Amino acid sequence: MTLGYTVAVRNSQLAALAARFDAGAAGATIKVYSGTRPATADTAVGGGNTLLLTLTLATSAFGAQSNGSMSLAGLPISGTGVAAGTATWFRAADSDGVTVTDGTCGAEASNEDIELSTTTISVGLEVTLTAGTITQP
Repeated sequence: MTLGYTVAVRNSQLAALAARFDAGAAGATIKVYSGTRPATADTAVGGGNTLLLTLTLATSAFGAQSNGSMSLAGLPISGTGVAAGTATWFRAADSDGVTVTDGTCGAEASNEDIELSTTTISVGLEVTLTAGTITQP
């Protein structure tokens, strides 16, 4: 059975998720990886994955929830590549390092979970997070 939620319920679910991102004293992080995304956010990052880039979000990671959707706040956010590879997925954690979610990443206008200025990362390359939206069905 597929449930349908009211906008008010969807916005409440998103507010709870935003609170998880904002747990801890500083901004949440998004770690961008190459390789195959693990089966769930509870699965450890595997040996076939390379950490390419870490981005630190604003201390309030998301803007207001509206119509069952919320977007990352404080964009654009830049970080510097620490390894070379193609960005395929990310893991987000609160500032205490507690995992919140995994998702896909792509280039601008790709409609992936987050969008980067480039998915071809190299050591020392500045990469910008340009978009990220979560929509609750």
